[in-house]
Amino acid sequence: MTDNGERITGFDGLRGATAMAHLFLREVVRPGDRAVDATCGNGHDTLLLAQLVGPEGKVWGFDIQEQAMVATAALLEGAGCTERVELRHAGHERLTASVFAPVDAVVFNLGYLPGGDKGCVTSPHNTMAALSQGIKLLAPGGRICISLYTGHPGGMEEATAVESWAAGLPPKEFHVWSCRQMNRSPAAPYLIMVEKAH
Repeated sequence: MTDNGERITGFDGLRGATAMAHLFLREVVRPGDRAVDATCGNGHDTLLLAQLVGPEGKVWGFDIQEQAMVATAALLEGAGCTERVELRHAGHERLTASVFAPVDAVVFNLGYLPGGDKGCVTSPHNTMAALSQGIKLLAPGGRICISLYTGHPGGMEEATAVESWAAGLPPKEFHVWSCRQMNRSPAAPYLIMVEKAH
């Protein structure tokens, strides 16, 4: 439940990087906050953020695929959350073209759209540009959650770039964590979480 009494759906234990990201997001995103879903995909992260920020908050959602925009819009409409989300049919490297105010959370679910074109994947160049923009927008106490997938062409290179970026953040300004399920394949998705110090 959110602070304003809305039921938040979709939590089913801690299996996978997305579930862990949602746990971290639930801890910091409050009604009235602002958040970004940098990779809408099928809309599940966007919906969670919309439910957490409530009617007084704002979410920006980005994706380059029309299929993702349609799926996300339908999910938001079904949950009555459309008005609090601004969807952008654009790559996440264009984040600061739409978002100007500080945000309390940014979520990335890298790789390809589940059920979509597996040849259309996030790229290290665009992801690094988006992360650089996102970290500058992050409010104190805010979090960036990045779900990484290495099992597709280019996935390992992207994960290496993200890990290098995260490891280089100043430790007095940011708390950086890497989370993996130890009893799954080394190729299974994993999470990097960055929290801006207060």
